[in-house]
Amino acid sequence: MKGRILPYDIDLIYLWVDGNDPKWIEKKHQITGSFSDNSEVNNKGRYISNDELRYSLRSVEKYVPWVRKIFIVTDEQYPEWLKRDHPKIQVVDHKEILPEEARPCFNSSVIEYFIYKIPGLAERFLFANDDMFFNKPLSPDYFFGEQGLPYIRLKKKLLGRWHYCLKRIVRKRLGQYITMVLEGAASVEKKFGVFYSGIPHHNVDAYVRDDYGDAVEQVFALQVRQSLQSHLRKYGDLHRSAFAYYVLAVGKAIPKYVGKHESMRMNIYRRKFMKRLRRYDPDLFCLNDSQRVSDEDRLGVKPFLEELFPDPSPFEKAI
Repeated sequence: MKGRILPYDIDLIYLWVDGNDPKWIEKKHQITGSFSDNSEVNNKGRYISNDELRYSLRSVEKYVPWVRKIFIVTDEQYPEWLKRDHPKIQVVDHKEILPEEARPCFNSSVIEYFIYKIPGLAERFLFANDDMFFNKPLSPDYFFGEQGLPYIRLKKKLLGRWHYCLKRIVRKRLGQYITMVLEGAASVEKKFGVFYSGIPHHNVDAYVRDDYGDAVEQVFALQVRQSLQSHLRKYGDLHRSAFAYYVLAVGKAIPKYVGKHESMRMNIYRRKFMKRLRRYDPDLFCLNDSQRVSDEDRLGVKPFLEELFPDPSPFEKAI
């Protein structure tokens, strides 16, 4: 493992949902009127489990075993295979961190506002979705630099801020996710006079808990309140990338622009997972599900992950 051990505890947070759970499906149906409408906002891929968390935890044990504690944020659920009494594992229910007015919540952006409230969370933490994986031995200073400042990993666009301006001309309306990201960047520019045209790398991120809390409770407090009752993601919601742009703007983080050799997002519908992974050999990778993914596409996910991470982790119950 390259790098050095830092004098800080570092935790890891996951969001996890089992979209196949009948009880959860009924709860969602009462709020939204449908399980999935194949839209960007409410497609099956947002909630379906391909057992990614099992393999992401195997990647943790294999490549970043120095993580102190792993928190799994869920809505009255937990994976049946998970060894919940393992000392490094803690399942956190939405009720423990989300305000009552935001529940039930099927909007990951809103859930993410409150991860800093997890009881016992270390001051420095990593955040991941369950479809994100460590692919090489990485040391703590891969995520936190001088004086414990987090690295904010961004992807550059060739034309900077004009990249999406041109896309708007062609498409008229951008997708919801990138719209939220750009609105967050514009909000930071308005508040602090700095605009970041790089977009999130869509992979494991590093944060400092108190700075994250300041972003939620002070800097973006109004926007957070306005999004609280968005039970599903919608245009106009604040995305947590704004928190990353904020800490960069005030000198509490270090920007790091990355490409596919460091951080790679693989869209499931393109398949050929192993071939693409070996081509770039990234430090981190994500298997991105979406409205463009079919059930047939998803059939290849588990065999790929089983080949990559065949050894059970200590976080799994014995078979």
